[in-house]
Amino acid sequence: MLSALLGMHDDLALVERSIDFHRDHLARLIHPERQIGPREVSHLLDGARRLAEAVAVREVQAKSVAAVLQSLARIPAPSTPSPPAPAPPLAAQSPAHSR
Repeated sequence: MLSALLGMHDDLALVERSIDFHRDHLARLIHPERQIGPREVSHLLDGARRLAEAVAVREVQAKSVAAVLQSLARIPAPSTPSPPAPAPPLAAQSPAHSR
């Protein structure tokens, strides 16, 4: 379980770096001193798509990690002991036929 959680952590760190990269790339493309032509528009759209995908992946991974961590929580002990289960009823026996 620890190995899986560490792997999930590495995956989350990787997607965070991807988000940072794509966000910085978009910021460079829309810099106020930079001209935006037809070529840049396609790069802007591609960068925005990649950023949206990375954010979606992060959300899915974060939900998975949260679910796994939540499943590891201890369940509190019951406050009163539960009564023992009743014994199953005996099969009804028919009386012996006499002649």
